[in-house]
Amino acid sequence: MKQCLVCLLAALMFSTSSVLADDLNTEIAEDYNSHLGELFDHFHRNPELSLVEFETARRIASELRAVGFEVTEGVGGTGVVAIMENGEGPMVMMRADMDGLPVEEKSGLPNASKATQIDPITGNEVYTMHACGHDVHITSLVGTARQMAARKDQWSGTLMLVGQPAEERIIGARAMKEDGIWERFGQPDYALAFHVSSNDVAGVINVSEGSPYAGADTVDIIVHGVGSHGAHPHRGKDPVVLGSQIVLALQTLVARELSPRDPGVVTVGSFHAGTKHNIISDRAELQLTVRNTSTETRELLLNGIKRIAENMGRVAGLPEDKLPEVIISEESVPPTINDPVLARRLKQAWSAAMGEDAVIDKPTKGMGAEDFPFFTVDPAITSVYWAIGGTPAEDFEREAAGGAPVPSHHSPLFKISAEPSVRAGVESTVVALMELMGS
Repeated sequence: MKQCLVCLLAALMFSTSSVLADDLNTEIAEDYNSHLGELFDHFHRNPELSLVEFETARRIASELRAVGFEVTEGVGGTGVVAIMENGEGPMVMMRADMDGLPVEEKSGLPNASKATQIDPITGNEVYTMHACGHDVHITSLVGTARQMAARKDQWSGTLMLVGQPAEERIIGARAMKEDGIWERFGQPDYALAFHVSSNDVAGVINVSEGSPYAGADTVDIIVHGVGSHGAHPHRGKDPVVLGSQIVLALQTLVARELSPRDPGVVTVGSFHAGTKHNIISDRAELQLTVRNTSTETRELLLNGIKRIAENMGRVAGLPEDKLPEVIISEESVPPTINDPVLARRLKQAWSAAMGEDAVIDKPTKGMGAEDFPFFTVDPAITSVYWAIGGTPAEDFEREAAGGAPVPSHHSPLFKISAEPSVRAGVESTVVALMELMGS
């Protein structure tokens, strides 16, 4: 009898959960048709570059105020922080990045961006494009706000929604932290974020219990030499030869010093030296990106780069005051690492609400980086970062059959199927928030 009662209660709970999930899905679909679809179109047609997302921030702030959030603009530059207090309970932050890229859109979509803007870094007028899907993120943030405001009787706590600038330059989250976001608005108990992905089928949720995004460091190596005539190389110390030897030696860091099961990347993306055919320069400059998924790997790679560069200078016979200089830029970001317990908890909630087929755990290919960890380390905040698929299944099928490949992020051909992506973004976020704050 007791067993039957337990089964009945479980069935009742599943049925109630299913009904609530169906209601949420229906309401999000209606909101997309009446409001969010046009909002996405606006954001897609009007992208703005890192640090100058003025109109984007204003529109986000206006949308969030309209549904009852207390909104503060200008946090860390153009950042937006919206707070809704709703009784006792945890504080949960949901972040959406909002900047576009200096790319001319060639997607062929009817709402392709034709916008231009003055790049604040170069001073040049450039085309702008949401070539990474941040328009999905901010549209979903607004959709989430609208759903949570309408469901205040179903949750309790404090909801913090963040529109973050300058993710593409990995400086926006740091700027908001330095502007005292936690001191001014409160430190969250949980922090959440997602990224739309052209590598996954539209609407699917991809969540990992590990590291969905790598840490990244920007490293410069200045190679000093002794200039001379190209016809008299013995009179100089050639920084081009020395720089080339450093480039080759750096490849052994990942190949021979890092465990084969630990991911790491050391890429030399730029090598500049010299001015003329017959002049041996006295300087070469290397620019590197260094990627990792743990603090231990980061330390191994950065220490190794310094060791190799300096000692190759000694091999070349340079004096101690002319050894290569290794400069680690402040434009660095730690790896994004999901809390495994929270990831499993949300995975179960998403599976129950959206169906088991809608939730996957597919390893990330590549070593892309994110600045979201600046919100979640020092102090440590329990966090999960997931992906929302953005490409229709038929596009993958066409590619597999030898057709046009699915464009990557940051490509001028990049495109996302807006409706399933935005709807899944809103639904997965609301489900996650209800799991953490539901009354």
